[in-house]
Amino acid sequence: MGGGKGGSDFDPKGKSDGEIMRFCQSFMTELSKHIGQFTDVPAGDIGVGAREIGYLYGQYKRLRNEFTGVLTGKGLKWGGSLARTEATGYGLCYFTQEALRCMRKDSFAGKMVVISGSGNVAIYACEKATELGGKVVAMSDSNGYVHDPDGIDLALVKQIKEGRRGRISEYAAARPSATYIEGCKGIWSIPCDIALPCATQNEIDGASAKLLVQNGCKVVCEGANMPSTPEAIEVYLANGVLYGPAKATNAGGVAVSGLEMSQNSLRLSWTFEEVDERLQNIMKSIFHNAYAASEECGVPGNLMVGANVAGFVKVADAMVAQGIAY
Repeated sequence: MGGGKGGSDFDPKGKSDGEIMRFCQSFMTELSKHIGQFTDVPAGDIGVGAREIGYLYGQYKRLRNEFTGVLTGKGLKWGGSLARTEATGYGLCYFTQEALRCMRKDSFAGKMVVISGSGNVAIYACEKATELGGKVVAMSDSNGYVHDPDGIDLALVKQIKEGRRGRISEYAAARPSATYIEGCKGIWSIPCDIALPCATQNEIDGASAKLLVQNGCKVVCEGANMPSTPEAIEVYLANGVLYGPAKATNAGGVAVSGLEMSQNSLRLSWTFEEVDERLQNIMKSIFHNAYAASEECGVPGNLMVGANVAGFVKVADAMVAQGIAY
């Protein structure tokens, strides 16, 4: 929140809780000078979950001696919001569902879905896509991917990834219908109707995008930040794929971060259902803003152009209103 972006080259894999805590505390000692509830508000991302946010927030409070909405994705016992964990994955599916309804008069129901990743975004995208009637048949991690034609057993994935921080290969060992393949790129060769890349940036290149199209994929909406290369996006647009760009489709996490900050300021805690309803409305609004902008630009349905233009106009209007630009 606020437009800042940053990170570190510290790899938490194989580190003890104590080592991770000490790194987070050192990192926050410097970062605390540059953030605040009215400037930039950090949240989790790759390698930064509830544990790390807790360590970072504890150090921030220790240094600043204040309780604020700075850092979102906090634990529920110290200012976090219900539905924040699910927000990015759920929001991705809400956007996709609304785009399908408005642009294709369709839905997730009966669709084959491939989701890359098996972290927070991927897990809850899988959960919501399944609730909406889709059948998720593949997930991955940084080592490889699993293909389960019978449909991903999400409870097993959660047990492996959230319960013991294991590897996705353990899924195939416990599930006879599943196959594990080393390397991540091959996941895009699995036939599907909807692809939801939720792992990392540049994971779908031009060749992978062509494979998706050849195998019947009609929808690509992004849960990760910039998972498709420019060449991949060209393939989507040239072949009429419904493409939802990350800047719009994965905004659910930031949206509920904003709702978490609102609850902190109000000293209230909304129910899961209240937060989820607000999230759905936000994601629908984001889709319609992007689609309306695409129509105004003469490229109806090009949500990449629409999202870029809608975002630019929003910032430009704010700058003009404040006398910053003319």
